[in-house]
Amino acid sequence: FPFNVRWPKVIGVKLTGSLSGWSSPKDVILEVARILTVEGGTGAIVEYFGEGADSISATGKATICNMGAEIGATCSVFGYDEQMSKYLQATSRGDIAAAADLVAQHLRPDDGALYDKTIEIDLNSLKPLINGPHTPDLAHRVGAGVAKAAAENKWPLEISAALIGSCTNSSYEDITRAASVARFAASKGLKAKTELLVTPGSEQIRATIERDGLLADLEAIGATVLANACGPCIGQWERAKEITDKTNTIVNSFNRNFPKRNDGSANTLSFVTSPDTVIALALSGRLDFDPTTDTITAPDGTSVSLAQPLGEVLPKNGYKAGSDTFVAPPADGSGIEVIVDPNSERLQLLQPFEKWDGNDFIYMPVLMKAKGKCTTDHISAAGKWLKFRGHLENISGNLFAGAVNAFTGAVGEGLDKIDRQTRPYPEIAKRYSKMQIQWCAVGDQNYGEGSSREHAAMEPRYRGAHVIFARSFARIHETNLKKQGIVPLTFADPAVYDKIGEHDQISVREMPPVPDQPVRCIIHRQGHPDVEFFANHTFSAEQVKWFKAGSALNLVREKVKRSKK
Repeated sequence: FPFNVRWPKVIGVKLTGSLSGWSSPKDVILEVARILTVEGGTGAIVEYFGEGADSISATGKATICNMGAEIGATCSVFGYDEQMSKYLQATSRGDIAAAADLVAQHLRPDDGALYDKTIEIDLNSLKPLINGPHTPDLAHRVGAGVAKAAAENKWPLEISAALIGSCTNSSYEDITRAASVARFAASKGLKAKTELLVTPGSEQIRATIERDGLLADLEAIGATVLANACGPCIGQWERAKEITDKTNTIVNSFNRNFPKRNDGSANTLSFVTSPDTVIALALSGRLDFDPTTDTITAPDGTSVSLAQPLGEVLPKNGYKAGSDTFVAPPADGSGIEVIVDPNSERLQLLQPFEKWDGNDFIYMPVLMKAKGKCTTDHISAAGKWLKFRGHLENISGNLFAGAVNAFTGAVGEGLDKIDRQTRPYPEIAKRYSKMQIQWCAVGDQNYGEGSSREHAAMEPRYRGAHVIFARSFARIHETNLKKQGIVPLTFADPAVYDKIGEHDQISVREMPPVPDQPVRCIIHRQGHPDVEFFANHTFSAEQVKWFKAGSALNLVREKVKRSKK
């Protein structure tokens, strides 16, 4: 099954010097996000190089690359180095390290390598950052920097929750740094002044940090350790209504911080930073605390300056596997029948999406036109909806629930074109689906940024969407839309976005899309002449086959059937 990627640009990030004190690998990617913004890496590979890159641990590199999605990057890479070799050996992959060592010169950038764009960051002078709220590229220096922004925007300085862990920042090094701060604080009688939750990134990490006493260090200052899971990063935790009913501030070491993502409340302002900075802010209870200069008053009245975090890159006694929860699949699963209770609210057997009928898409109502940021969290929220991930009908009840209506400014609701009533977007989509109305939606810049959440593409298709227009798309979501049989189109002239009215209908001609050729579209306006415009797409010849088949999965099924004949 071929998978196409357009030839990317390459952005070089030259790292000089080395990290020290409160600065961490997380601050590197937070600084890159500040420079490039959430769109700056779109269509590009981001390659980190320089002596500063070699000084960062393998898991630190992983944190930086993990958040490459937040700048829209196709992927992020570091050249192979000694840090990676040591990590591979420590994780029972010495054979891979040995093989890589033999060709190491080919796994690093060539001398004088050329990049489409180069930025440079001096790690010696990099200060701890805290990014947010609502977007991971809004960077502030800890302390005075975020204090100034908070005063200007009336953000609460009191922290209602502090969260560390999940996939982005729960390596052994991350936890040892955070635990060292906690251990020092406990020795001075300090406790966290807010709810502090820790989410281990894996069973191996949980077992190892428990064995080495690091969980105990965190629990000593009041931390609660959660299950090995995404956890609060996607809203898997309990929050008191009296907190989320008003504007409140949380700090975390996760990767993204869009509105409603962490707890379903638009009142929650989420800020992203490093695990050790999260611990420091939790101990102070304030967003504007600067661990490099400020002090905390201990129970005995003394002023305590927190010791700089100290981390261990790899556990001295090796990793502990922990509980073995792996259940091996059957050697031959071809004869297994999947039986799902038809009355289940959690699981539902999927029906293949219909093939393209060979016709153009004409007079489609615009179900939703989004204003500003419309991430996959806006399109398909997580949190309380996660239990319905296996039930497409039920999870479609969150479709566009977080989208901001470009016509009214309302969140999650718009005009039902059938009876001219205002309804939540999920209800409108369900009504259109029942009446077999083909519809489209319109996004703004970088539509679909954030996690690679396939439900954000499956739900619109399930409810009858055939085209999504936008000024620009986040790369992963654009591909996901194509995989589900939806046509993502960008305006050749971005100003066309402003010409689309609430009562307009849109036709898309000359289907199927032809690689490297624009598509002719028409806005049908009530009482006004039609407006013709052109839209661009990124379909490859193979992806056009997805569209014709109704989805990429349909095409795979067809190929499997043919191979068995």
